[in-house]
Amino acid sequence: MKSIGSGPLLDGDRVQLTDEKGKMYSFYLQSGGQWHSHKGWINHNDIIGLPEGSTIRSNSGTAYQVMRPLLNDYVLSMPRGATIIYPKDAAVIVGFADIFPGAKVLEAGAGSGGLSISLLRAIGSGELVSYEERADFFENARSNVRNYFGEAPQKWRLVNARVQDGSFNEDFDRVIFDMLAPWDALDAAYSALKPGGVLCCYVATTTQLSKVAEAIKNSMRFSEPESFETLLRNWHHEGLAVRPMHSMNAHTGFLLFTRKLPKDVQPIRRKRRPSKGNLETASTEADSAEADTES
Repeated sequence: MKSIGSGPLLDGDRVQLTDEKGKMYSFYLQSGGQWHSHKGWINHNDIIGLPEGSTIRSNSGTAYQVMRPLLNDYVLSMPRGATIIYPKDAAVIVGFADIFPGAKVLEAGAGSGGLSISLLRAIGSGELVSYEERADFFENARSNVRNYFGEAPQKWRLVNARVQDGSFNEDFDRVIFDMLAPWDALDAAYSALKPGGVLCCYVATTTQLSKVAEAIKNSMRFSEPESFETLLRNWHHEGLAVRPMHSMNAHTGFLLFTRKLPKDVQPIRRKRRPSKGNLETASTEADSAEADTES
């Protein structure tokens, strides 16, 4: 079974049927199999061999467009144990963490394997080492990655352990943390990364964001951290009626990026101008202190 591919649809491929209302149905093709819904059934053999984009009809006459699912379709429909990193965030991680072909990447918190799939696609001939502490999440991630690629990629090593217990020797280009307390694993990140390597932390709450940012600054071993979130808004377009959709994919998590510094090199911290309110307060305090001195 696999979800990635091109050309005619084959036995074992994952396919996605879309009806006239945009509702999607996903399953794996099996020679001699049959797909059933409340709108009738379709023989798998009628789909096998068709080019993607073909129209297939159920026995009741309902028309479906048949395609292989895209990456985001697969990730959103695959079995989950842990909450996934949504495709909109995974795409930003690949871009902003500069995951390049040939990169050696360390991932902690494999969860359901959604981000692992994106990283494996991006690194080309590189290597991905993914840590997952929970045994149930470990098995789920392995199953989802295998079902996407058809087999477990040779360039992927999944470890059922805490990343803090790993042994590293500055040979990773990138480190990605999707875990509850990434500040507890900063020593592991520093040991794993080459100088200049990127650390990305994905956290859900402002409390976590503040804590990991301050821990990075206090460690004095990484560059000034940058953080943001991604908001995705779909648009409706029918002729001249073009408007944003009423609902949007808003906050899912915060992304923080920083880079490892060589040993014995101090980070250059950003100098930020104080806000107008702080300037006025400082001026008032200075005037008060001067008046006390004169009296």
